Amino acid sequence: MKFFIDTANVEDIKKANDMGVICGVTTNPSLIAKEGRDFNQVIREIASIVDGPISGEVKATTVDAAGMIAEGREIAKIHKNMVVKIPMTTEGLKATKVLSAEGIRCNVTLIFSANQALLAARAGAAYVSPFLGRLDDISQPGIDLVRTISEMFDLYDDIKTEIIAASVRSPIHVTDCALAGADIATVPYAVIEQMTKHPLTDAGIAKFQKDYVAVFGA
Repeated sequence: MKFFIDTANVEDIKKANDMGVICGVTTNPSLIAKEGRDFNQVIREIASIVDGPISGEVKATTVDAAGMIAEGREIAKIHKNMVVKIPMTTEGLKATKVLSAEGIRCNVTLIFSANQALLAARAGAAYVSPFLGRLDDISQPGIDLVRTISEMFDLYDDIKTEIIAASVRSPIHVTDCALAGADIATVPYAVIEQMTKHPLTDAGIAKFQKDYVAVFGA
């Protein structure tokens, strides 16, 4: 399983990239708005840091296929690594069909059922993004959806769509995604940082330092 970072914060992207663990970035309108910066400027800066897929989403207020297609084409022009995020709607599927036929990769987002994922794959999506955490919030195990989509896609050789596990909120989510067959987990920097930590690692480092000082001094 590969890792993307789910943020529009350039400093967090730099830190994760320096760790050598990420190979792509996902953003959304809420993450861009949180940074309070120009969309194109942020995307170009991200592209200068990470040499991999960068998902940029069409405007949340754009609900018709024609509008999504027009915006998707503009997003794709920003950088060769751009992936256009499209919401899972009837109009979104229409836009995905057109854009993918033009060679523009699409990430169909806000997936909450296996049927939605299958429709997106057949429309030509390069990626589908099932949301774990939001399903967990309504007492539906999100990881079951990832597992079902993975098993379903594996049945058909002509489905090349990759699964991006999204709305990942904890290290346990990450482990579950890897075991469930997700191709990618897109993870906030805070979760990546949590994954590096274990109390026994900290205790081991402290002991090694103490032993070294006892023998060799500071």
